[in-house]
Parts: sequence; C-alpha cells; structure tokens
Amino acid sequence: QVQLVESGGGSVQAGGSLRLSCAASGYTYSSSCMGWFRQAPGKEREGVAVIYTGGGSTDYVSSVKGRFTLSQDNAKNTVYLQMNSLKPEDTAMYYCASEERYGSTWFLGCRFGYWGQGTQVTVSS
Repeated sequence: QVQLVESGGGSVQAGGSLRLSCAASGYTYSSSCMGWFRQAPGKEREGVAVIYTGGGSTDYVSSVKGRFTLSQDNAKNTVYLQMNSLKPEDTAMYYCASEERYGSTWFLGCRFGYWGQGTQVTVSS
C-alpha cells in the first residue's frame, strides 16, 4: 500500500521560506515521478512541481520557478520542496503525490494517483 506523509507546512510572512517534506513508502520509489500540488480555498487544485525520481530532474509551474526547489533523498525515499520568497498567493493546502498507472491527474508528463493528506501553507502580507 502506497503511503505519502507530508510535513513542514506552517505560517510565514511574505518573503519568508518553508520546506515541505514528503516521505514515501509502499512502492518502487526510484523509477517514478513525485509531485507537489496545491489547492487554495475556492480554487481548483493545481500542480506546482515534479521530480523524476529516477534521474532527479525537476520541473515547475511558471508561477514558482526561481522560488521553489525540489530535491530528494533516495535513502529516505523522501522529496523536499524548498519554498523561498513566499507570496500571499502561495497560501494553500499542499499535497504530495506519486505516480500511479491508472491515476487520474496528469501533470508535466506524469500520471498521479496516490496522494498525501496535505499540509497547510499560509503566507501573510
């Protein structure tokens, strides 16, 4: 059974930083995609970033490029989302997701179907 456990959310002022973590278990971590999504109140869920865990390459939605950085620790099956220069519009529930063969969410070339429980990020102006 795939499990994704997020941590690291919180409240910061604009311009601040947070680092989110997502620990994965129960599947072949090394040859798949992992991603971060977010959903603000009243808005649809949107993709934020993807890491292709086999090679470690990353990709980001334009609104976070240059501010957010994905990294991974293969020994811990964990990915990290370093978020710098946070803006109030980054406020949302952030979800970690992993690739799943029959997943219903496509983003940056990956098909996501497993989800974590979410961690709240709040950025005040």
